[in-house]
Amino acid sequence: KKSEQELKDEEMELFTKYYMEWKGGRKSGNTSYTNIPRFYYRLPAEDEILLQKLREESRAVFLQRKSRELLDNEELQNLWFLLDKHQTIPMIGEEAMINYENFLKVGEKAGPKCKQFFTAKIFAKLLHNDPYGRISIMQFFNYVMRKG
Repeated sequence: KKSEQELKDEEMELFTKYYMEWKGGRKSGNTSYTNIPRFYYRLPAEDEILLQKLREESRAVFLQRKSRELLDNEELQNLWFLLDKHQTIPMIGEEAMINYENFLKVGEKAGPKCKQFFTAKIFAKLLHNDPYGRISIMQFFNYVMRKG
């Protein structure tokens, strides 16, 4: 008489055999899943103090780095001043506008933290139906405030 474990093992062996026959006997040659980087790591347990401290420290460093990337009040004021100084006429009602050429000039003068906002992609995203190919200074400034 066979034990219960032996019966399960035999059943699994037969299942695998019949499954492979049904599948056509092909073995999967695609092993690309082994190259996928790991993106989930479990949270450390309460008794893993060192891993918890490491997680806290890495989070603090990440938040400090992100905080340094944000524009402070003085930098925002400087950006507004530069945008206002380089606006392109004519105004649309009360709305100050800027063309791409002046947009790039402001980008050069605004400083390294602002560089990321002065791209053709962002300009195009904010460009609407202006006949002179300009964007609203206020819309751009609000974009910087939201994203920065």
